[in-house]
Amino acid sequence: MPPDRVDTLLRAILESAVGQRALPASLAADTALLGAIPELDSMAVLAVLTQIEEDFGLSIPDDEVSADIFLTYGDLAGFVRARLG
Repeated sequence: MPPDRVDTLLRAILESAVGQRALPASLAADTALLGAIPELDSMAVLAVLTQIEEDFGLSIPDDEVSADIFLTYGDLAGFVRARLG
């Protein structure tokens, strides 16, 4: 999947989970997520992971999920890209 398509889908997933107003206008690799966006709570993280599985056709085992995935947008995007192969 092209990197720009991954970014487009991830932004839509994050917007759906936390709301458009909660996200910065642009998401760079170093954009902080967890701890920087109050709306990104445990329920939102679960929603993001579930939607990633659905939109990207992935299965994410529980033992691969950690807070490190959500530290920055780059961490989240890198996780998805690695899972896509």
